[in-house]
Amino acid sequence: MTQKYMSIEDFNETLKEWTGKTIEISKHELEDDDNTILELTSISYSKDTRRLDEYEPMHTLQLNGSGDIKTDEDTRQALPSSLYEIPIEDTTIYKFEDSTFTLITDRGTYTIKLATDK
Repeated sequence: MTQKYMSIEDFNETLKEWTGKTIEISKHELEDDDNTILELTSISYSKDTRRLDEYEPMHTLQLNGSGDIKTDEDTRQALPSSLYEIPIEDTTIYKFEDSTFTLITDRGTYTIKLATDK
């Protein structure tokens, strides 16, 4: 079990290696948990300097591709767009452990791993 804290640059380079693969994204943010399966086609970032309030993130990790989200125990629903966004901050912690990325923000925790089944 090897745990590695990463810079955003290292995180980006390592995650890019998963382009073309199916990933699973788990989110635990406030009282909201969800699980998404995504065919990762590319990775990008956005910066929003015109935020209306502090809840809107200044930086966003954008995982591009088609996929679906688990809405309850047995139901999946298509993502509304071909983009899954994760808000990131200057204080975001990036970890890589046992082929799983973990991003820890003030809002919540996100894990990204290769999907084992669809």
